[in-house]
Amino acid sequence: MADTETIERARKPDREVLGRGLQLIARMLRRAPRQFALGGLGTTLFAVATVGSSYVLGWVTDDVLLPAVEAGDVTTAALAGAAGAVLGVSLLRGVGITLRRLGAYAAQYGLQARDRHDVTDKYLRLPIEWHRRHPTGQLLSNVNADVESASFIAAPLPMAFGVFLMLIITAVLLLLTDVFLAIVGFAVLPMIILNNILFQRRMRVVAASSQKLRAEVAEIAHESFDAALVVKTLGREDQEVGRFGARSDDLRDSMVELGRLRAVFDPLMEALPNIGVLAVLAVGAWRVDQGLITPGTLVTFAYLFRLVAMPLRVFTWLLAEMPRAVVGWDRIEAVLAADETITYGTETLTRMGGAGADAADATYVYPDDSHADLGDLPSVGPTPTAGGAGRGVRSVTLGVEPGTTVAIVGPTGSGKTTIAHLMVRLFDPEDGVIRLDGLGVSELRRSDLSESTALVFQEAFLFDDTVRANVALDTGASDDEVWAALDLAQATGFVRELSDGFDTIVGERGASLSGGQRQRIALARAVIRRPRLLVLDDATSAVDPAVEGAILEGLAALNTTIVIVAYRRSSILLADTVLFVQDGRLVGRGTHRELYASLPAYADLIDAYNVDDVA
Repeated sequence: MADTETIERARKPDREVLGRGLQLIARMLRRAPRQFALGGLGTTLFAVATVGSSYVLGWVTDDVLLPAVEAGDVTTAALAGAAGAVLGVSLLRGVGITLRRLGAYAAQYGLQARDRHDVTDKYLRLPIEWHRRHPTGQLLSNVNADVESASFIAAPLPMAFGVFLMLIITAVLLLLTDVFLAIVGFAVLPMIILNNILFQRRMRVVAASSQKLRAEVAEIAHESFDAALVVKTLGREDQEVGRFGARSDDLRDSMVELGRLRAVFDPLMEALPNIGVLAVLAVGAWRVDQGLITPGTLVTFAYLFRLVAMPLRVFTWLLAEMPRAVVGWDRIEAVLAADETITYGTETLTRMGGAGADAADATYVYPDDSHADLGDLPSVGPTPTAGGAGRGVRSVTLGVEPGTTVAIVGPTGSGKTTIAHLMVRLFDPEDGVIRLDGLGVSELRRSDLSESTALVFQEAFLFDDTVRANVALDTGASDDEVWAALDLAQATGFVRELSDGFDTIVGERGASLSGGQRQRIALARAVIRRPRLLVLDDATSAVDPAVEGAILEGLAALNTTIVIVAYRRSSILLADTVLFVQDGRLVGRGTHRELYASLPAYADLIDAYNVDDVA
């Protein structure tokens, strides 16, 4: 996530930040026109009623209060008229405030919902390579803190429109009422503008830093929680608390700095308009004493000037939030602007039964900036290690006949998982092509590819839901179909023994189950869809050999093509064909016995994994 670029942008001149802010405002107006129109209507009504109230107060002062003081009496009609006028404009102001706030907050929260939806949708559409480069904590910060920050200026927008109108009206009225007093009152404007400029320059850099720190704190927290088992078993609680605490302290200091800036800025912005009002009252009282204006005129003028001060505070609020909003939007835009999308074709798979799969000169090399943090897909692709740049597969050509079982075997890091993932198009090869039934996978429709292929990872991910929901997902499968899939995955026995059977909640990531139980439920989830190509990425490593054998024999009875990333001899022996991969290249193909007899590297690997077995 381009945090450094965001901070550097925040250091750029005021006009660039202002320009970005105006672009953001224009985007908001386009995305929520009705809500802003309602807010604008309300704030216009409020502005007109507020300006009108100044004249009501002036009229009450000159025509009701002063005559009553001089006469020592007041008529009921005069009091009723004054009260009715004051109540009338107050009621209009109340209606205007209600409509303004309703429109403003409907716009703000509606924009937040749309942005969260857009960012999340983009996450789901971006390829695995992109996710490798962006830690999950930062992604969570984008969809939460950054979305909220980007929408902060939506709330004051309707009011800003109304008070701008109010500012124009009252400025004209002030000049028409008394030019001399207007000049006295407006003398505070340069001080207000200077105060605002100085605040903006300091605020935008601190805001960018705090947004970056929010993402880093979320990233550390997510990583610590996700690695709870590692933290507990290695006794790293204190270290993780310290790591989280250090970054949290940095965030606290940044937020305190924001508070300090506001603590200086806000009182000044409150004080300067009030100083102007005091100056107006002092000079105005002298002019009343000289007989140059009436007391009612002074009341009207002071009230009007007070109205001018309020728009200045509203614009200040808007400008104060703009740097943080721009920073949040820059971080969101970095996600939405990502162009690493996977495109799909229009071809349809028409055959039935097991799918034929082949690769022609397929090459895929992991980039230098890959990350192991993949959020909910912890085992997608090999985890790059120090000095591991350039790992992957090169010029792999292979064919898998329909309905056969193929085992991919090779040492750690040789490219087995990469081949398996290319076959189901988790990512595309840089060169060469992967085909299903003779059609390139990039030419297939998205639905055809997902319905025809299934991949089961070594680290099975389960949702915090029931066994039934984890197996069926949204397929609409019946209970009988769920039980049949569980039976094929050799999971029926332990599922029936759970407290609520297959209605048992398995916990976050299936925490209440063992590793082998999670693998079998994940396998049931795959086979219930009846895929034509089933890829098992060491997906039975956590079950004992007897159970694994039963699972693989059951899968062999299905009318599907099976590709297994295998280590155990018992799994390899069930395969019709074995592919031996070494250093990213396919170096052998044949049966287990053929490869064991002809390839010493293969024989050494098998013996290393199965020291007690006999070939």
